[in-house]
Amino acid sequence: MRPVQYFSDKYLQQCKTMTTDQIVEFLEAFRLMQQPTEKTKAISLKIPESLLTAFRHKCELNNVKYQTQIKVLMKQWV
Repeated sequence: MRPVQYFSDKYLQQCKTMTTDQIVEFLEAFRLMQQPTEKTKAISLKIPESLLTAFRHKCELNNVKYQTQIKVLMKQWV
């Protein structure tokens, strides 16, 4: 079961300005993102050590793997 998403008024106003092509592109990207067989790609990311340490610590407290949490946050943001 997926959680309910709440959108800000600013985000909804921005969505109203999207062209048909932009909507189709977004929906296709979202559909592809949901496919479990999608290949993964390793990336390199520079993050301040203090931010990464705090993020990893918070993930440990919540019993979540930090790389998994990064992907969750990316999916939520998209």
